[in-house]
Amino acid sequence: MTPMVHLLLLPLLLSIAAGKDLEEKKGPLVNLMLDVAEWSPVPYPMYQFQVKHPGVTDFRLSGEGREDIKISKDGWLYLETPLDWSTQDHYILTVEALEGDVVVEGPAFVTINVLDVNNHAPQFSQGLYTAVVRENNAAGVAFTSVSASDGDDPKTPNAQLVYSLVSQLPNKENINLFQIDPVSGEISTTEEGQKLLKSREGIHYSRGEDRSTETLKTKFTDYCPVQKVPYEENPFFTCVENAEKRRRVIDPVNDPDYTLYVRVQDQSGASDTALSGNSIVHVVVQQNLWRNPGPIIITENLEEEYPLKIAEVQSNDPDAIYSLGQKERELSLFPFQITEDGKIFVTEPLNREDKDMYILVVFAKDVNNKEVDPPMEIHVSVEDVNDNAPVCAEEETVFEVQENEPAGSLIGQVLAYDDDQEGTVNSKLIFTFSSSMPPPSIFSIDAVTGNINALRSLQRKDQQIYTLNVQVSDPGFNVVCKVVIKVIDVNNELPLFEKNDYGSHSLAEDTPVGHTVVTMKATDDDEPESGSSVIEFHISAGNDDELFTVETDGKGVGHLVIAKPLDFETSPNYRLQIDARNPEPLMKGLEYGSESTMFVNISVDDVNEFPEFNLDIMELVVLENTTKGSVLLTVDAKDPEGKEIRFKLDGDSRGWLEIDAATGEIRTKDKLDREALESFEVTLTAFEKENPEMSSEHVLPVRVLDVNDNYPRLVETQAFICAGKPEPIIITAKDEDSAPFSQPFTFTLPKKSPNWDLKNVDGTSAKLSLKKTLTQDRTFMLSIDIKDNAGMGIPQPLEVRVCNCTELGYCYVAPEGRSFSYGLGPTIGILAGIIVFCAVVFIVVIKRKNKGKETGTDEEERLKK
Repeated sequence: MTPMVHLLLLPLLLSIAAGKDLEEKKGPLVNLMLDVAEWSPVPYPMYQFQVKHPGVTDFRLSGEGREDIKISKDGWLYLETPLDWSTQDHYILTVEALEGDVVVEGPAFVTINVLDVNNHAPQFSQGLYTAVVRENNAAGVAFTSVSASDGDDPKTPNAQLVYSLVSQLPNKENINLFQIDPVSGEISTTEEGQKLLKSREGIHYSRGEDRSTETLKTKFTDYCPVQKVPYEENPFFTCVENAEKRRRVIDPVNDPDYTLYVRVQDQSGASDTALSGNSIVHVVVQQNLWRNPGPIIITENLEEEYPLKIAEVQSNDPDAIYSLGQKERELSLFPFQITEDGKIFVTEPLNREDKDMYILVVFAKDVNNKEVDPPMEIHVSVEDVNDNAPVCAEEETVFEVQENEPAGSLIGQVLAYDDDQEGTVNSKLIFTFSSSMPPPSIFSIDAVTGNINALRSLQRKDQQIYTLNVQVSDPGFNVVCKVVIKVIDVNNELPLFEKNDYGSHSLAEDTPVGHTVVTMKATDDDEPESGSSVIEFHISAGNDDELFTVETDGKGVGHLVIAKPLDFETSPNYRLQIDARNPEPLMKGLEYGSESTMFVNISVDDVNEFPEFNLDIMELVVLENTTKGSVLLTVDAKDPEGKEIRFKLDGDSRGWLEIDAATGEIRTKDKLDREALESFEVTLTAFEKENPEMSSEHVLPVRVLDVNDNYPRLVETQAFICAGKPEPIIITAKDEDSAPFSQPFTFTLPKKSPNWDLKNVDGTSAKLSLKKTLTQDRTFMLSIDIKDNAGMGIPQPLEVRVCNCTELGYCYVAPEGRSFSYGLGPTIGILAGIIVFCAVVFIVVIKRKNKGKETGTDEEERLKK
């Protein structure tokens, strides 16, 4: 198709390509953003501009991608060649409507975003990976990893990669020994792999032992002591020798133990159209001699010869140097040590009651103090032996029981303890009676719990006190605990108040907490010093807010005191009901009555209280560019009596804030400046309008937040460079603003200069260098564009003089070129001095002349006489 035919048929082709979405792709000539998939078939219509001007004859397109993107005379913006996201992901163009050569509409800016399609398969960084894994490698701990990349847009699912393990060879038992992290590509062992992976059998060598053929012959002889065939002719020795050589130098590429096939997919592998790549991982399993011998159990106080060997470790590096540490905080005594060949010893007997567990940390390092195996934690448990006797909790245990309690009633529990290990037979205690008076047929004891029960009803008239000896035993020791049982009188008497109405009392609402309101008394005729005669006082009604409490020593005297601050406005009156009670239960059939209850009335008198603030903010934060008159905060305060209050504000030395006396609104009074004062405190006062002395104060911190109202400025605006040795100039700027509106600064020249080069040094300075060599003095006026971290800044003038310098590095000025003229200030001063001097001389001359005339006149008068 010729270009002319193509142009004639273009509107038809574009309409057909637009299809059903034709109307959706039309609109006015305005700024526009379009999304277009890469490699869309062409011609691909994107948008048709419809203009209102009737005389439009053509459209003009300018900007990026004009060789791929075109516009027709009727306003269709279309692709002439497919776009490639990997080449450019967006284009910015300008569209103008023309009448002839005159722009009648526009310009409109069009941004075309190229959308990525999934047309790049992920690729592994290597086609073949090799890895080494130790026996017993912890499950889930990576020993190697694979990685892949995708050429599609990383911000889209097209480049979101997921890894998977396709298969492992060999796998005769169909057990997966390896696993791969789908996101990171890290390869680790499974729990089965941790247990089942085995290396090729080999010979073990001790630290410093030679690994030569002669050493191998010696070890072979140790296993097979009768050898009649020479080693070189012995097929068994030759087999062992070859296997050992092969094990020492394993080729993971040609002789792996396992081969893993891994796959990577894009689109997270969740789509049927996801693309994939594959790779191979050869894995060699290495012998792991670094095995934990723990946990180790040592019997406490073991009678052996010390140091005593308790374990042995062996590094995978036969030349490793071993050391021993402790995981816990530094112990004053660490009774363990390790030898150079990995033998671990305990140096003295251990006591479980002092410490029942030790965590040893074994290190294996080379001669350069670098770890050759990961640190190993070994747990050492101290096994308990029965070396502690039971101990009574109390030197003498005393129980009280009321007479006439039924048979089987619990008297109490004997308490004892044993320092041997809890939960073992060594600390299992057995309770029995060793002797008693009267006979033990009156009481029984539970051998396991130590609970003592009465076998019959006890009477005070028969006996008031029983003394028992309880034997507490473990398998090797016993102790006797003394028990005293007191039979007390039955609680058959009620506590009685001396009066049931304690009258009315008035309290000011500011009466302090702890003040005694009234003292009450009650009596009980039960046996003194027993639980039946102890009297407790309980407020049973009228104290919902728990403003009052009763303090007592249990002997019948109670003090009603204030427990919380009173508030007339909350409740002005209280009627309290107070009951007298015994801690011991009453005798059956006996109940508390009104004689054990008293009432007291309390009235709270109003007091003129100070206003109270209700502010829940800790700090007032305000931007420094806040408009004058803006309301920052409304102060809330109330008077407990409901009186009208007013507000005032003090402490604002800058006069930036003011408060409305009636409403409490705090407003900006003037423009704030953080650079002048970043934080300060104001004192808010709330006072009664009619009685200003009744006031309360609240200190409010104010913090002024920075805005970007300062631009960076050069610290020095003049500099010089020696022409013979043009060293760079370091220019420095400063900004009164704080982060993020200050440094780091960017230093640039407004346009590329043939003479000067400017490079940033750090956040506040830059290096200005002279590109060319100059032979004569010359002064340059440069414009340095300095912007702060927020992009704010203006060009700064910098005067740079290029000159011939002295040996001291300063600009040289020839003698004939020196000027002895003074500045304006000194010149005026000199002229003024000359004028004053002339005036003084003139006055002196006049005075002398006048004086001469007077003298001549006097002489003439004298001669005449």
